[in-house]
Amino acid sequence: MKRSLRSTTWLAAVAALALFSFTTARAQGQRPAAATSKAVAPVDLTGYWVSVISQDWRWRMVTPAKGDYAGVPITAAAKKVADAWDPANDEAAGASCKAYGAPAIMRTPTRLRVSWQDENTLKIETDNGTQTRLLHFGAWKPGAAPRSLQGDSIAEWHAPRSARGQNNGPRYGSLQVTTKNLLPGYLRKNGVPYSENAVLTEYWDLYTEKNGDQWVVITAAVDDPLYLQVPWLGALEFRRERDGSKWSPEPCSAR
Repeated sequence: MKRSLRSTTWLAAVAALALFSFTTARAQGQRPAAATSKAVAPVDLTGYWVSVISQDWRWRMVTPAKGDYAGVPITAAAKKVADAWDPANDEAAGASCKAYGAPAIMRTPTRLRVSWQDENTLKIETDNGTQTRLLHFGAWKPGAAPRSLQGDSIAEWHAPRSARGQNNGPRYGSLQVTTKNLLPGYLRKNGVPYSENAVLTEYWDLYTEKNGDQWVVITAAVDDPLYLQVPWLGALEFRRERDGSKWSPEPCSAR
């Protein structure tokens, strides 16, 4: 009689455990998986883009003369650094890419190749200087990685501007990117500096014309209290290309 009661109790416990496991698994199965940043992207930025230099042509298309700092709100400390610029010294130090860091690379005449490295990382490659920027979405946090030319970029999608009560902006969503942890570099190729504490903030907006042409406008601000009196602002334009037939990577040049 005791054996029978014990067996019955054991079977009941097993059945209860099985029911609990089934119910838990079913509940977990019904729980929607977290959407990835790629899946919820309000716009498609992947593909090839070419910069269209519509402002500051004389400083962006060619290397400005030494001492030509017009348009950049530099401090006295920045002028001292820029006045000492010597491309031969950068070449000898293996630092020919100092003008290709994140605060400057998008201002150069370049093509972009944009793709998703994974579900939460957007990769931006430039053919000018063969640089690669990684824009991290979601819960990604910067680790203890050393400073680099492209730094650590944290990105987030914004709701379409019309949904934020702005009717004069793009009908699409905006991408906001904040970049820190940078190596010191040049805002312009003639030695105008930014420090390791510079912060780059960008807003990417996609526009589509009536003929189907697509443009990305990047509103960029570089904040660096050491070398800039006020944040340096710019609106950078890129036009989508049909394919990568004109993609032509070139190494950095200090001159």
